[in-house]
Amino acid sequence: MTTEISTRRRREFLGGVRAVLPILLGVAPFGMIYGALARDAGLGPAEAQAMSSIVFAGSAQFLIAGLIKINAPAFIIVASVVVINLRHALYSASMAPRLSGLRWPVKILIAYLLTDEAYATVIPRYRERADPVGPDLRHWHFLGVGVSLWLCWQATTALGVFLGSAIPAAWQLDFTLPLTFIAIVVPGIRNRPALAAAVVAGVVSILAFGLEFKLGLIVAAIAGIVAGGLAERVLARE
Repeated sequence: MTTEISTRRRREFLGGVRAVLPILLGVAPFGMIYGALARDAGLGPAEAQAMSSIVFAGSAQFLIAGLIKINAPAFIIVASVVVINLRHALYSASMAPRLSGLRWPVKILIAYLLTDEAYATVIPRYRERADPVGPDLRHWHFLGVGVSLWLCWQATTALGVFLGSAIPAAWQLDFTLPLTFIAIVVPGIRNRPALAAAVVAGVVSILAFGLEFKLGLIVAAIAGIVAGGLAERVLARE
């Protein structure tokens, strides 16, 4: 039985690695750009790398680097990061029932590795049925995804930190950022409230783009949440 469980763990883990490989193609240049921007914002190599290791949230790290560069007040930085990362609370709420039987050290590790890309890659596996025999080992699939993303992010951050100035501006690698998030968001739009939230947030982000301290991101996020919530209420009454 022990050998069988070990085999299943390895199969789930490697399945997660394979599932996330296409997304790593978008994450890699994303990490390099962050490393270069962090250095440009005045962060030292150790500080830039430490942020990738501790925060491990690409969009938040980009936001922090941008706000540091323009000398934004600390409370603006903290508030912006809190708002932009509120979506992780939704991811956690969605994952919690699926992980209820795990020990708390494993839950803490999974919480640390829970990112947009990880959630989008893992949730299809959790929608499938678990193996009918033996314990549910799908969290090993999550670990395969999360560890792969973490290693890729740390390595590409280091490349950006030390080689960022050598990357030709003509390569325009920053286009991978919106493409990566579009690839993550679009498959998740499966009902009208989600569509309303996405459309409203997108429109507001464009209209509020010029706000100082990148507050347009906060305004767009709040507008999208409100729109989705209102749409859900209206549809529930029909």
